[in-house]
Formats: sequence, C-alpha cells, structure tokens
Amino acid sequence: MKTGLSGKKIVLAASRKTDEMSKLVEKQNGTPLVRSLQGTVFKADEQVKADIKKIVNEQFDWMIFTTGIGTNALVDLAEELDLLQPFLQVIQKAKVGSRGYKTFAALKKLDVAPDVKDDDGTIKGLLAAFEGVDFAGKKVLVQLHGENAPALIQYLEQNGADVMQVLPYQHVDPDFDVVEKLCQELIHSEVDAVCFTAAIQVRSFFNYVKKKGYVEQVLEAFKEDVLAVAVGKVTAEALTEEGVERIVAPELERMGAMIVEMTRYYELNK
Repeated sequence: MKTGLSGKKIVLAASRKTDEMSKLVEKQNGTPLVRSLQGTVFKADEQVKADIKKIVNEQFDWMIFTTGIGTNALVDLAEELDLLQPFLQVIQKAKVGSRGYKTFAALKKLDVAPDVKDDDGTIKGLLAAFEGVDFAGKKVLVQLHGENAPALIQYLEQNGADVMQVLPYQHVDPDFDVVEKLCQELIHSEVDAVCFTAAIQVRSFFNYVKKKGYVEQVLEAFKEDVLAVAVGKVTAEALTEEGVERIVAPELERMGAMIVEMTRYYELNK
C-alpha cells in the first residue's frame, strides 16, 4: 500500500538543492516538479558604497538590521572604503533593531547589543517588539536583503519615521515562462502542493501574479485545491501577507522537515 505523497504532484519553488528535495519527495512516493521562482541575487556594490558614504555623514535614531548576510555585507563594503570605524560609530550612536538569530550573531561580532529584537525570526515578531517605541520624526535606517519588507517599512512610515532603505543584495527576476507555467498549473488544479523555501520566492511569484491579474484565481487555488508549504516562519509570514490562508510549515526550518511536515499533513487529511 502506497503512503505519504502517493499520487501527489509537488512543486519545488527553490533554485538550490532541488535534486536533494526531489529525492525526498520521491521517497514519499510523490512526483517532484521543479519550478524555480527565485532568480539571481547579486551584490549591488556600487549603489551600496554610495549609501555607506551617505550613512557615515548622517545621524540615525534607529538602525534596523534584518539579515546576517546583509549586515556583514555592509561591514565588508565599509571596510573596503576605509570607512569601517565611522560606520561603526554611526551604529553605536543609534538604537539598534535586529531580526533573526543570524543578524543578532553578526551584530554581536561588532560588539553591538540590539535594543530591540524579535523572538521568532519574523518581521511580525520584530514589529511586536517595537510596540510602544515612538518613531515620530525619527531618522531610521533599514537594511534589507534581496527583497523589500513591506510590513516593516509601512509600519515605520505610518508611525512617522523618516526611512532610509539599504539593499546590499538585489534580486533579479526568475524566468517568467516558468512562473506563467506554474500559474496555469495552479489555476487548473494540475498540482497538489507548492513548496516555498524563501520569502523572496513568495514575493517574486505574487508580484508576477498581481501584474497578470491572477490574484483571485491563485488565492482560490491555494484555498481549495493546492497546499502552500513553507520551509519556516519567515517564508510562511510572506505567504500570509500575500493572502494565503492555508499554510503548512515545520517548527524546525529545514527542507527535510518541510517535506516530512507536508507528508504528515496529507496522511492526516486523507
């Protein structure tokens, strides 16, 4: 008797480790379909160098860091420009917000202890930690990575902050033919689940969906016939923000755990 993902067509939205995930799906008797929704992420050195030169001549009330890799990239570029000490001084004079354990670790290496940090690695968790903070008229720097963080930027601006966004890494769109193919597979119920392994995949996909006018059909597909699966809380949060209501995600943010959690869901909902 076949169990697990038997008869299920499982879309893998990742661009990395797709062979590894495909084998995990096949071990559960499912059929993996790779539909990469993540284009290239590249380091925007020249733009960020210009931003760093501006940052060291400014004074910020708050500096908010959202990823470890992005924080490290800013430090590396400041050092390359021989502006590391002025850059660190700007951080030390400001109050600091930190999202995620990797960001916290990157700041710790700089001897920076965040004034505010999340409890769960999500932007939502960070916003909860900011409750009671007065941002009216405050100058705030936000370090982003690969995507914008609409909920965070919106929250700060609605609370009167003057926001400067710095994006050390920028995202290049995926192959639109692949995205269109997935849209049609969703709309016509030709797949059973879509596994998202990064928030940027969610943002990129829904940006395309909005441009093509598919939002209502895609959200209906996720509600009725297709299961949205997230690798962890941050990716699940992005899906929620885009209007997806039914989401399966593991407690442990690992690709293997994601496949196990999805399999468990199907076995409990036969």
